[in-house]
Parts: sequence; structure tokens; C-alpha cells
Amino acid sequence: MPTGEAQHIRTFSGRIGVCHHWVVAEDAVGRLGADQGIVQTHLGREALGVGIFLALTVLTGLSARKQANPILAALAVAAGLLTLLFTGMTYAPPSYPAINNVLPFVFFLFTVCILGSGFGVYFTPESKRPMLTRILTVSLITALVVYLIVPCVWLSGGTVMALTGKAWIGSWIYWLRIVVGLALPLAVLAKTRSIPLWLPFVLLAGELLGRIVFFSQTLHSAANMGGLY
Repeated sequence: MPTGEAQHIRTFSGRIGVCHHWVVAEDAVGRLGADQGIVQTHLGREALGVGIFLALTVLTGLSARKQANPILAALAVAAGLLTLLFTGMTYAPPSYPAINNVLPFVFFLFTVCILGSGFGVYFTPESKRPMLTRILTVSLITALVVYLIVPCVWLSGGTVMALTGKAWIGSWIYWLRIVVGLALPLAVLAKTRSIPLWLPFVLLAGELLGRIVFFSQTLHSAANMGGLY
């Protein structure tokens, strides 16, 4: 093959190699940016926290077969609380004035306390169930007070916040959540002084109703776009 043509082929091959290295480098930088973005958003932190929490929970459960590991248990609790905090931040955007605060974290914390102590009866010895009953009772009373007061407080806020308060109070799902998820379980606990095995499923239904209200009746700031404030 002539020397000139060989030189052109080598030059062309070299340029292809350089382009390939640029593509690989750019892909690596993009992947690095994407990985960094995971922990730079509340949603990414929430997803990462859930993964860490589940991993620690599984490790704690496996280690408990031989001997309880308090360090793993403490780490799992800490990861769960951080995940709960990130979840609250995820659902507290500025475009939703009524919940652009600590309320989502408080609502989700109630869910953890209520369902955790409720379903805990299936995994707790009989001797420790009175403690779960006390935790559940306090959680239900506190949640009932908060869920009744918060919409009334919203009524005194800005236009969108006040509309959210009216939407919650005017929703039959909200009142069904109050009765089924909070008032009825409190009445059962007051009568039985314990957590019946069927009660956790009533609590779960109440929390699902609460989520429906939270996501369907909380108004976006665009609801009053173009209106007078």
C-alpha cells in the first residue's frame, strides 16, 4: 500500500480513537453528575434513604436470629428517621403554600407511629403489648388534635391556603378519615384497653384515606392564578 494512503489511514484511525475517548469521558462525567444529582434532591435522598433503611432492616433481622445487634438496630432507626425527614421535604414544595412547612413530616410521622404500634402487636410478646397500646393511644390523640386544628388554621392564611382549608373541611373523605382512622380506634382502645388483632387494618384504612385527602384536596398555587389576592 502506498505510504501516503497508509499515513491517511493512521491519521483517520487516530482521530476515531480521540473521538472515542471523548465520548467515553463525556459518558463518565454524565454518570458522575447523575450520581451526584441523586443526593442533591429531596426525592433522590428519599430513595437513597429507603434503600439504606431496607438494607439495615434486613441485616438487623438476620443478625437477630443469633443475637440482637443494638448498633444495627440504632442505625436502622436513624436511617428511617432521616428517610422520613427527606420524605417530608419532598412533599413540601413552595407551590403548595399550605404544606410548604413541617406539616408533611408531621403527617408522615403520625403514620409511622400509628401503623408501627398497631401492626407491632403481631411481632411483640404479650408482656410488651401494653406499651404499644399506650404509644398508639397517645399517637391517635395527638393526630386527632392536629388534623382537626390544621385546616382551621389554614382558613386564616393566604388565598390558596384558605382554599385548601375549605377543601379539606368540605371533603367527606377527610371526615371519614377522622372517624375511621382516629376516633373509632380511640373508642376501641378505651373500651378494650388493648389492641385487637383486627384494629391495625382499620388504622391502615384510615391512613389511606388520609393520603387521599392529602394528595387530592391540597391545592396548588396555580389554583388562584389570574385571580385577585
